[in-house]
Amino acid sequence: MQTTKKEIDFLGVIPARYGSTRFPGKPLAMIHGKPMIQHVWERVNQSSIIPHWVVATDDNRIQQAVADFGGTSILTDTHLPSGTDRCLAAMRLSDYEPKWVINVQGDEPFIRVDQIDALASAMKDKGADVGTLVKWNSDIEDYQNPNRVKCVRDQNGQALYFSRSPIPYFQKIEQFKGFWKHLGLYAYTSEFLNQLHSLLPSALEAAESLEQLRWLDNGKKILTLETQWETPCVDTPEDLEVILKLAQS
Repeated sequence: MQTTKKEIDFLGVIPARYGSTRFPGKPLAMIHGKPMIQHVWERVNQSSIIPHWVVATDDNRIQQAVADFGGTSILTDTHLPSGTDRCLAAMRLSDYEPKWVINVQGDEPFIRVDQIDALASAMKDKGADVGTLVKWNSDIEDYQNPNRVKCVRDQNGQALYFSRSPIPYFQKIEQFKGFWKHLGLYAYTSEFLNQLHSLLPSALEAAESLEQLRWLDNGKKILTLETQWETPCVDTPEDLEVILKLAQS
């Protein structure tokens, strides 16, 4: 018998995949006596706006670790292509019917709760399909680095384009003042997530390897919210060493 889901405003989802290419098992990496996923869980649960959180994982070891510290998790398919797809799966498998879903990656042990709450509030106010964060960056090496995703936005904060290339292009490099760097905290309407699999694949998405370009190609509105902070994430074991030093300070 199908149970009725509880209607809520926000559901927070923490995608935590075990099989990272560059750092397998990283959600379980220990940071001063706690697995990284626990650090993320404890921070997001300080939110004053989002009382319901779930870890969306593909691995029983992560699910057991979450249970050990008293968290809530949902086991999702191993072969989901992105964190956004994992958020959709978690939403459908959860006991809730949210209006919006917040996506905080499981490799963000220093995520700031004020960033989460600001993005959630903006989604309520602005009526976008998707919301995300950007930070002004004046480092020219980051501007030229394809691993730093750039965003061009209009005067109302709506995203026009994302790229790994240096955008906007400055004909004279001495005119360079900075760029909007994209940060990977996302918010979605549940309606958008439910449409996810019907959005046609995008040539731009394939070229840049950026899923948000498929959304723009399909006419979805992406709100970009400015933040003053960029917290470190863990992609590699070397990143973890940096995190361990920060945790000591």
